[in-house]
Amino acid sequence: MSLISIFILAVGLSMDAFAVAACKGLAMREITPAKCAVVGLWFGGFQALMPTLGYFFGTALSSYIAAVDHWIALALLAFIGGKMIWEAVRGGEENISGALGFREMLVLAVATSIDALAAGVSLACIGAGIARAALLIGLTTFTLSAVGVRFGAMIGKKCSTAAEFTGGVILILLGVKTVIEHLA
Repeated sequence: MSLISIFILAVGLSMDAFAVAACKGLAMREITPAKCAVVGLWFGGFQALMPTLGYFFGTALSSYIAAVDHWIALALLAFIGGKMIWEAVRGGEENISGALGFREMLVLAVATSIDALAAGVSLACIGAGIARAALLIGLTTFTLSAVGVRFGAMIGKKCSTAAEFTGGVILILLGVKTVIEHLA
């Protein structure tokens, strides 16, 4: 998988975290660089960890699924992307506080990185290297989440919904690209 493809995947996976970080920014009374970094570290750290776990799980199964791995990658990415699009279109109020406590941040970091776990399985299916991918996904998510806190304070919920929708479209397109490359 090319560096550009990994970066596009990283941006797509980061959109959930960006949207939640923007909601955090909306809820915070005061935005500081330290608060932006805390949100970025939580979300970026888990976005790097989860695809790594998914990759090792997918690698353990790779000999059993080698013939259909590209279809599995498409299904997982399409499901994740479709879910993100559905949540963006469905709307609804996200009740996210400005608190940065351990429990709340852990729950949010896990919730926004479950998709990355499935993406890690997809990376194993297509034989992509995980170290470079996990690092780029983590750094991209850190950056977008830290920026998202500031962005949320300035702009609001409307743009976080658009980001989540865009992330979903990106993931579906990456799944389609994977199948096309495999069949070509």
